[in-house]
Amino acid sequence: MPPVFAHGRLRLYLLKLLDEAPRHGYEVIRLLEERFQGLYAPSAGTVYPRLSKLEAEGLVTYATEGGRKVYSITEAGRAELADRGGELADLELEIRDSVTELAAEIRSDVRGAAGDLRREMRAAASASATQVGEDDSWKAAKEELRKARQEWKEQARRAKDESRRAREEAQTARRQAKEAQDRAREEVQRIAGQLQEQFAKSGGVLGGLAGAWLGGGTHGAGAAGRPDAADAGRASGWAADLAPTGDPARDLDRLLDRFRDEVRDAARDHGVTAARVAEARDHLAAAVARLATTLGAKP
Repeated sequence: MPPVFAHGRLRLYLLKLLDEAPRHGYEVIRLLEERFQGLYAPSAGTVYPRLSKLEAEGLVTYATEGGRKVYSITEAGRAELADRGGELADLELEIRDSVTELAAEIRSDVRGAAGDLRREMRAAASASATQVGEDDSWKAAKEELRKARQEWKEQARRAKDESRRAREEAQTARRQAKEAQDRAREEVQRIAGQLQEQFAKSGGVLGGLAGAWLGGGTHGAGAAGRPDAADAGRASGWAADLAPTGDPARDLDRLLDRFRDEVRDAARDHGVTAARVAEARDHLAAAVARLATTLGAKP
């Protein structure tokens, strides 16, 4: 008989059962037997060592209740289960195939047993043709055959029902996995769109960054609005505490945020007049042109 679970599949299915609810080892064995409609039941020597290995790897933990270990899945176990969601859907199909193969073997065994029983019945009938109680022996043999056929039909029916249910569960698992992938893809696209929008909007406030570099107001600047040596020294160290992140667009947004905060603080501390607004607009216009040239230049 081929193995019911492929390599590593029983481990995955144990995590699935423990993700549903905390369970002790005997309950896990019983649930697996029910899952296979009584056609297969793992031994304690199969289940308990694997639970111990999962516990050693930090994927499950246990608490002692009534002298028995009750196992629960950990966050690390849930993470592995989530990473192997596609394998779980395939596992449902494998279980269905295993149930089908087990049912086929049972049918073959029942047919063989029924054939042996018929041959024994014929031999018994031939040997006891002249003996008293021939009718009773024949009736008993026929009853045994009837029971064997009834048992085979019941097992075949259960195997068919289990195969259908496994197929439906596998389809549901695959559909859920696809929906999760679609949602993740939409979320990534949404975040990417927000980043692009923020970067595009940053072009409208580039003048603010240039204004900080050029220095505020006319003091310390020449007639052309150029910064003097003192302002240039301050500008060279401006925002030096903002370490690069490796993402130029994000670094630019952080500089713009710092500039807006400082301009607002200065306006709040010193006040704003119409003359200062007009002068600031001139500086911003010059900064926009200069930075647009800088950002548009080839690296």
